[in-house]
Amino acid sequence: MRIVFAVPADDAAVLSADAARYGHETVSIAVDATAVAASVVATSPDIAVVAARPLYLTEAVLAQCDARGVRLIAAIASDFERRYASTLGLYETVDSLTDWSAFERAITGPGHAAPLSPRTEAGTVIAVWGPAGAPGRTTLAIGIAAELALAGYSVALGDVDTHGAAIAPALGILDEAPGFAAACRLAGASALNRSELERIGQQYSLGAASMWVLTGIGRPSRWPELSGERVRGAIEECRRWVDYTVLDTGFSFEAEEEISSDLFAPKRNGATIAALKEADRVIAVGSADPVGLARFLRAHVDLIEVCEPDRVSVVMNKVRASAIGLNASGQVTQTLSRFGGIEGATLVPWDQPGLDAAVLSGRALVEVAPKSPARLAIKQLVASRILGNRAPTLATRLLGRRMAAATARGGKS
Repeated sequence: MRIVFAVPADDAAVLSADAARYGHETVSIAVDATAVAASVVATSPDIAVVAARPLYLTEAVLAQCDARGVRLIAAIASDFERRYASTLGLYETVDSLTDWSAFERAITGPGHAAPLSPRTEAGTVIAVWGPAGAPGRTTLAIGIAAELALAGYSVALGDVDTHGAAIAPALGILDEAPGFAAACRLAGASALNRSELERIGQQYSLGAASMWVLTGIGRPSRWPELSGERVRGAIEECRRWVDYTVLDTGFSFEAEEEISSDLFAPKRNGATIAALKEADRVIAVGSADPVGLARFLRAHVDLIEVCEPDRVSVVMNKVRASAIGLNASGQVTQTLSRFGGIEGATLVPWDQPGLDAAVLSGRALVEVAPKSPARLAIKQLVASRILGNRAPTLATRLLGRRMAAATARGGKS
């Protein structure tokens, strides 16, 4: 392996000598972050070992390594450095006070690690999309994931929105280390597997059930970390990990070729486009008011050019008479049919008190208002459009597992 080192001078000499004994070549020893980025461009190394300090490790270094497929390993000497690396979404770390064998395991290990308990069938991917104007993409994505988890399935909820990631604050989760961006980085290095996903994901408890959450980027400027190719790789690994992966996407899926001089440059909307194309089912959500309906109908025309219509299920959110007039449900249904040719849309009533309680507490709607009409509509959506007639309760699935285990032992349940 060809390695660039960016660590304090005393450590660099020792690590470089140790690396040579293992058959690696040191192509450069950088003195700061600017030199690291320049070395990556000039020498095209296989590995960059960088001290997790602002002097050596920055977002610019991450971007250069990502752009050139250079695997980046952070050398950690303190808890502060470990936290600093995690704020950048970098999880490949090694204690710099150990000998080179720990670095060697990091270099040769993750890319060859086998997934734990491999699944026998691929999981289902659901992308939640909606046009600009806050129609309720995040609320719906969280609601769908929660209902699937409560039905007894293993679920991962991922934030793929490169314009305004919101799952972490909506669920009261710390997002100092964006999980989905880390998954994309590992996927780009062919090092993503189930054990890595469970390390970077956060488990969110729903009482009798739980779901995994891969939080989004904290700053929109970090969108290049979610390239289309990496998002596809992360999604593919999620299929092997859980029964259902629910993705909260951005509002825009413009291809951007016409406004870019470099056709091969990363595209900000590449993450959303990749999620929509990879998803088995796309939940398209709009806001049920005159402005929201107009926005949705215009954008829906473009959506079905990206996704086959039979993969798209339409949901109209925030249905209320105060914004649409008498017989709000009938008017929304008629408008969708007349101007968009859309039939059979799911209508979610507007429940201001329940949704406010969820936002205030940083919890899912099902937890704070289980009898909310909005929650019941989402539950029905999951049962009819995603699970069909095969929607089991958690108790049913747990009983089935106990019976199977008893049968295997030759006993009785």
